[in-house]
Amino acid sequence: MPARASFLDPLEPANGEHGKLFVVGTPIGNLEDITLRAIRILKEVDLIACEDTRRTQKLLNAYKIQTHTVSYHEHNEMTRAPELVIQMEEGSSIALVTDAGMPVVSDPGFRLVHLAVRHGIPVIPVPGASAFVAALAASGLPVDKFRFLGFLPSKKGERRKALEELKEPIRTLVFYEAPHRLLEMLKDAREILGEREIVIAREVTKVHEEFVRGTMRTALEYLKRCPVKGEITVLIGLPAVTDANEGAPSAASIVSEIQTVMAGRKVDERAALKIVARARGVSKSEAYRQLQAEKNRES
Repeated sequence: MPARASFLDPLEPANGEHGKLFVVGTPIGNLEDITLRAIRILKEVDLIACEDTRRTQKLLNAYKIQTHTVSYHEHNEMTRAPELVIQMEEGSSIALVTDAGMPVVSDPGFRLVHLAVRHGIPVIPVPGASAFVAALAASGLPVDKFRFLGFLPSKKGERRKALEELKEPIRTLVFYEAPHRLLEMLKDAREILGEREIVIAREVTKVHEEFVRGTMRTALEYLKRCPVKGEITVLIGLPAVTDANEGAPSAASIVSEIQTVMAGRKVDERAALKIVARARGVSKSEAYRQLQAEKNRES
């Protein structure tokens, strides 16, 4: 009997030879953001399972990929997933893609991946672009600790309840949000989480890519004047250190900033100093000099 490959105790394959499931990342906007490996896999597999065959076909046409496609989305995955698993048990190799980014991550795919694992079919990730990872890297917010939560509930009561569970300011929070819900979501977040640093990344990697940086208050003021459209990623950082009148970052007390970070992140002064230095845009040694100067003034 073959050795078990997973603690989930997968079912025995129907025969000794079966195909593979490739989970393939695709561009999130710019067609050039696809790997050479992904192109090769999409050409070599027997079938590509797509969230929307019409959107995927544009990508395939751009790279002269002639592999047959089949739809796989949230409305048909209950029946389509078992069908695809049977095909893989019979020897076919299948690539799973979504409209943009990595399948399964806030997109369809979990049911197929889970079922393939249960049936002992190899599942092979082919990494690619991801909107929240790209936005996080360019945000300027601390990324040593973060939590990705996908889309918050669309209903106000459920959304506020979810935000209540995120009040502890210990990590950067990352969400996807629809443009028509963005203002209401930010109003709820500001009321429940308090004034925080925020970055709104719009249309990442696309022609109209935009990053809105500031506090929740300044972001709300901007969005009221300039409504945004397109794919949106919201990144909420640590409590903002602001001037009571202007809402601008205060340089008055680096000690208080460090204490806030130490309390919120449960780290020592050395680690907090590094985080504050990054937030202030200065070197760690310069932040240490400011810290010592402030302590000397207070002593």
